[in-house]
Amino acid sequence: MQMKNKEIVLAEHPSGKPTKNTFDIHEIDMPKAKTSEVLLKSLYVSVDPGMRGFMDKGDDDAAGNKFELNKPITSRTVAQIIESKNDDFPEGTIVHGRFPWQKYFCDTVENLEKVDPEIAPISTAVSILGVPGLAAYFGMLKIGKSKKGETVLVSGAAGAVGSVASQVAKLQGCKVVGIAGSDKKIDYLKNDLGLDAGINYKKTENMQKAIKEACPNGVDVFFDNVGGKLFDAVLANTNRRARMVICGQTAEYNQENPPKGPRPLQTLIKKSAKIEGFVVYDFKEEFNAAKKQLGNWLNNNQLYYKENLIKGFENIPSAFIGLFTGENINKQMVKVSGID
Repeated sequence: MQMKNKEIVLAEHPSGKPTKNTFDIHEIDMPKAKTSEVLLKSLYVSVDPGMRGFMDKGDDDAAGNKFELNKPITSRTVAQIIESKNDDFPEGTIVHGRFPWQKYFCDTVENLEKVDPEIAPISTAVSILGVPGLAAYFGMLKIGKSKKGETVLVSGAAGAVGSVASQVAKLQGCKVVGIAGSDKKIDYLKNDLGLDAGINYKKTENMQKAIKEACPNGVDVFFDNVGGKLFDAVLANTNRRARMVICGQTAEYNQENPPKGPRPLQTLIKKSAKIEGFVVYDFKEEFNAAKKQLGNWLNNNQLYYKENLIKGFENIPSAFIGLFTGENINKQMVKVSGID
């Protein structure tokens, strides 16, 4: 039986939150691998809030990540090699990389990284042992520099990055408070992740006051995945020499004209505080060591992770859209197919 192939392309630049009209699903021919390529089958496709900015109209950004209209969207994906003439990457090998939203595709081995199923489930290559876990690890330890006895506040704490960042801070001996958008998520933070407290921002009228009550000794490290007005409320509660780690800004991803908050510079001077943004690839040379540490914590049951798994290639757009409606707890991904 001949295999059928499909792809998902960017149909239009979204205005505000993406909708189903943002995407098109096409039936396409099965690809044929060139001499230097291998044929792959998508297994797990990651959807991440940061991809939203790549859908906006405009020139390519510095990293060349802008998506083109009527071209396949790409994201971190776990795939299996189903046809190969390369002895180092034989048929059946599980790999991950930044791949197109296609059921079947071709790529060169230079763009592939092997996944060892013996270390952890293969899906973790795009979740806790992938970019989300690495962003949490480096953001908390290299930029936040969390230390025993400090108070750490994490926004978007029930998300893929925030949940790991919160646990890494707990492993350092910190008091950790998480901010999320539902009582279910707050329960998850306290009962499953072991956080000291949680704030449901959707039920909180005065965030500045709520943060002060949850963090009576002030905030030493703020790991921010959300931004917007929330950042302003945290800033007022920061301690001297506080570190504010800017990992994401989900509150502003879908806004055409993001509002401008108060200028924080005077507060930074008074408190000798620091704000630093980053992208995970700033630490690319340290990826292997970080994955080893995350893997050790995971296998020793010191890290808890949860995957919000949606099945079916056609459901990738709805899985992505769901990121902006508060549906997901921890890592959102799509299972396209099983291993042959």
